[in-house]
Amino acid sequence: MPCAPLIDPFARPITYLRVSVTDRCDFRCVYCMAEEMTFLPKADLLSHEELTRMCGAFVDLGVKKLRITGGEPLVRRDIMTFFEAMGRRLGAHPGGGLDELTLTTNGSQLRRFAKQLADCGVKRVNVSLDTLDDAKFAAITRRGRLAQVLDGIDAAQEAGLRVKINVVALKGANDDEIIPLAEWCGSRGMDLTFIEVMPMGDLGNEDRLDQFLPVSEVRETLAARWRLTDIPLRTGGPARYVRVEETGQRIGFITPLTHNFCEGCNRVRVTCTGTLYMCLGQNDQADLRAPLREHPTDDAPLIAEIRRAIARKPKGHDFDYSRREDFGAVARHMSVTGG
Repeated sequence: MPCAPLIDPFARPITYLRVSVTDRCDFRCVYCMAEEMTFLPKADLLSHEELTRMCGAFVDLGVKKLRITGGEPLVRRDIMTFFEAMGRRLGAHPGGGLDELTLTTNGSQLRRFAKQLADCGVKRVNVSLDTLDDAKFAAITRRGRLAQVLDGIDAAQEAGLRVKINVVALKGANDDEIIPLAEWCGSRGMDLTFIEVMPMGDLGNEDRLDQFLPVSEVRETLAARWRLTDIPLRTGGPARYVRVEETGQRIGFITPLTHNFCEGCNRVRVTCTGTLYMCLGQNDQADLRAPLREHPTDDAPLIAEIRRAIARKPKGHDFDYSRREDFGAVARHMSVTGG
């Protein structure tokens, strides 16, 4: 039963939910998690039934776009059970409400699951891919195989899914591939988004300050090759898009460090343990697992906790690379919060 919509203290409707279904991943990307990770015990994670209840409550509260993240979502056992349940909340179904069900993935399992995702109502997926060089891919992911991801992208397109490529801009790692990545995506009919590396978690010896490449420099590199026109495309997320006039391709830029993208924020994140973060760059949180488990047949306490949390949603994040001593970092890994 739809409820009054979620509105934060700054009059922003909350219509976009990102849910991490697992902290586990078959890669160990250098900007996302430590090489030797200790993952959460299964009992700490929300069950498929709890995830479905929680996401359903958000849909009843006005969420229109649901993105499934991780870790790597497709390594979770029986994950299609959850996708099937949420597919039944898409607008074409009785009791729907969702406009879009999407997925962010590293692509390693897409050959196995692409057709099933399409059958559940998923129309597009974001694939994280930071390089087209085998050796650099192995170094960035620590254990991934580029060929497996490229095959997964093929499978997604064969299944009719629209694919967007997400590239984390990394100084000294892929700054020489900006043009080749854009050309490759254009040749495949795929949109492309460049993302600034974010200061999250203790990743060991890696220094995100050394990795940081302003996306403004990425845009300058692209603009030296092609004519770029700003376009008002909004996909529900923080990216700002341009059109490449020579090819018609769309390229997005996510710039949390060099351009604050908070003014129109319409999204919140929930971890695989049911922790709701109202802002990626702040530590305030709310526990949704407790009302889910303490009231297994009554969603009213869950909805009340969601509303109390949204009433505390901040105006903006606290990422700041100019604060060199801790560069505005938050302690949790990106893999815990959800990509």
